[in-house]
Amino acid sequence: MLRNLTQLYGDKLGALDGEVGHVKDFYFDDQSWTVRYVVADTETWLPGRQVLLSPYAFGRLRQAGKLLLVNLSRNQIDSSPSIETHKPVSRQYEEEYHRYYGWPFYWQGGSLWGRSDFPTLELTVVPPQSEPTAGSASPPAPPDAHLRSTRAVAGYHLQASDGVMGHVCDYLVDPHTWEIRQLLIKIGHRFSGQEVQIPTSQIERISYDQSTVFVRMTKAEVERDPAVRLALATGADSRLL
Repeated sequence: MLRNLTQLYGDKLGALDGEVGHVKDFYFDDQSWTVRYVVADTETWLPGRQVLLSPYAFGRLRQAGKLLLVNLSRNQIDSSPSIETHKPVSRQYEEEYHRYYGWPFYWQGGSLWGRSDFPTLELTVVPPQSEPTAGSASPPAPPDAHLRSTRAVAGYHLQASDGVMGHVCDYLVDPHTWEIRQLLIKIGHRFSGQEVQIPTSQIERISYDQSTVFVRMTKAEVERDPAVRLALATGADSRLL
């Protein structure tokens, strides 16, 4: 069963030895369409600080009521590398972050999570890269990360091949792999319109300058897509999808 990401905003985060705040946002990879981090607001515990929690810290997306369970201690989270949320997350920061926790680099390997399709820890930990020796060539610069905020992309226009229609309102994610499988798009009137699901496999690209998601579908194909049309007026709950 796919999960609606926006319904997790505000959920409490429970570490092994107590609560650590709540879910503020998610960062997803706009190439693989996979959630790479939960952005945690640490509230009064670490005032003014936000931390990233990788799906490696969760395994599958597990809930106990309105509580998400994290397989880390409060001390581990407190000592983790801090982020500046107003800046893009760099690959250099990600390397430091994964080394701190001893987790594999998800970007190394041919699968969704490096050498696996799931964020498991049954893999050999990637060792820190050795320093270049004198006279040796400098290591190539790491590729840029492609991380985007789900809060920022929500509201982006949907650009079909023959015109603009609707906007992004939610993301449907696989709780085992953390892969975003569908975008929930609101079409028609902003408040009384309908919602349709667009497979992320049909997305061509995202333009951040234009605040637009481009898809390989016509408007007619979007409107008659068999992937469930939800009339808001009926009160249909997309969590049942």
